Amino acid sequence: MDRFMRTAIEEAKQGLLEGGIPIGSVLVKDGEIIGRGHNKRVQENNPIAHAEIDCLVNSGRVGKYSGTTLYSTLMPCYLCAGAIVQFRIKKIVVGESETFSGAKEFMELHGVEIIDLNIEECKQLMKDFIQNNPELWNEDIGELQ
Repeated sequence: MDRFMRTAIEEAKQGLLEGGIPIGSVLVKDGEIIGRGHNKRVQENNPIAHAEIDCLVNSGRVGKYSGTTLYSTLMPCYLCAGAIVQFRIKKIVVGESETFSGAKEFMELHGVEIIDLNIEECKQLMKDFIQNNPELWNEDIGELQ
């Protein structure tokens, strides 16, 4: 596992420590991390504070995103996939897509290269969280009944 995904996992764990959902993300350009973030929906009472959105916010104005790679511990949802497509980020590396399949086909349809690393640590973080917090998870993915 490379240092970029390791940093995204650190972000996910930070989110969990803060009482939030353990999803982390980093944005890389020219071999350097230019932004990092984690899901802060719970912490900030903000329904769109997903990890990838937080990462993009923390990256500031990048200008041209075509040379960047976004790392995320979980396959992005449609909200985050929309931002990825909007900013023309052409490559994402995800830790896993088993616990949540996200918007993979949507991104691929828009020319985004997706590399799914299928990392056990990422899967276990999400499995444990979903088991212990099913209502919060269902709220996060828009399936709260």
